[in-house]
Amino acid sequence: MDLGRFSVSLAVKDIKASLAFYKAFGFTRLDGDIDQGWLMLENGQTKIGLFQGMFPDDLLTFNPPDARAVQAALADRGVSVENPVADGQGPCSFMVRDPDGRTVLIDQH
Repeated sequence: MDLGRFSVSLAVKDIKASLAFYKAFGFTRLDGDIDQGWLMLENGQTKIGLFQGMFPDDLLTFNPPDARAVQAALADRGVSVENPVADGQGPCSFMVRDPDGRTVLIDQH
């Protein structure tokens, strides 16, 4: 199962303050639109997403090349999928929860 790129997606209260904070750690802007309330930052291989007003809690995010294949593999292994993806092609996403209730987002671009 290829999970692709990994990042932590943070639900932030003030995206500008969060951007300034993570810049102090050496992160730079990779993608996003601050006016839309989201930014992707990187420092080497480490990626952090800042999301203001989009998610209620922080997320662990994987960006696989084929989210539908990941969904099928997880279902075969007994993992309950929230908002399962229908058959098809192209971008899609779904979520699962780990045993402690953390949200894991599988997001194919």
